[in-house]
Amino acid sequence: MSRKLPPLIAVRAFEAAGRHVSFTKAATELSVTHGAVSRQVAQLERWLGTPLFRRSASQLLLTEAGRDYLAVATAVLDRLAVASRGLVDQAAPTALTINAPPTFTMRWLIARISAFQRKRPDVEIRLTTSIAPVNFQEHRYDIAIRGAHEPIQGCVSFPFMTEVIVPLCHCDLLEGGRLRGPEDLAGHTLIHYVTEPYSWEQWLAQAGIPDVKPVGELKFEHMYLALQAAAEGLGLVLAPLSLAIDDIIAGRLCAPLGPCAAQFRKYFACASHMSPVIESSYEWLSREGHDTEQSMAAWAASVGWPLGVP
Repeated sequence: MSRKLPPLIAVRAFEAAGRHVSFTKAATELSVTHGAVSRQVAQLERWLGTPLFRRSASQLLLTEAGRDYLAVATAVLDRLAVASRGLVDQAAPTALTINAPPTFTMRWLIARISAFQRKRPDVEIRLTTSIAPVNFQEHRYDIAIRGAHEPIQGCVSFPFMTEVIVPLCHCDLLEGGRLRGPEDLAGHTLIHYVTEPYSWEQWLAQAGIPDVKPVGELKFEHMYLALQAAAEGLGLVLAPLSLAIDDIIAGRLCAPLGPCAAQFRKYFACASHMSPVIESSYEWLSREGHDTEQSMAAWAASVGWPLGVP
């Protein structure tokens, strides 16, 4: 049976005009002129044989027939958009670009990509690194990962892991009782980096020893350089426990002075549309984040730390 359908372009113009009750706003939404919307609506009215709007010099109103037709047109176009989006997602190249801070990418994310690939072997992961504010309009990535104290504005964002800041060093620095408590930092070098979320000045104040002077200081641009310096035994660095927990458990680093009071969270962020691939990536990051939190909590409990992660 053949279908007698109205012109789809005319229906789309009417639906936008009906939602806004304005030809001007509909024209802006559809990126056409006011006159184009008016002509399309008039064409649809002729096709239907009934007016859909009451027009006057100062007002545009839907007729009763127009209100009924708008409800149907909106529902049909919404269903068509959803179905089309699903097909586009299936047909589109299955590449997923993730943008994350460099040290987090090197020390946490890369080691966990294989878990995602086992679940979604059809998806190609592409990694880029940045600490700049998230901007999906200017940058070509599908997902951004950032540390923050609250949800990231201007996009969809969800926390997937709690970050706890701790002083870290090579285990050799503990030999001979040289680092029993915070006051012993006077005999060590403190390592800094530009993007540190919590400074040694803050940590010393929290520990009640703001006047302690270290024997030296090292400053780096990136966290991964500062962590490498600590791993080489050059001093102590303040860094997220999540990025060091594997090394601590393996005995390559130690955290002799307990956690800081400061905490923040790692957020997953994407633009307004969450495709099936992006949803899969969030599930993966949430699972890996939870596993890391469990590892941190188990280790902290073994040394008597009140870590305070979920």
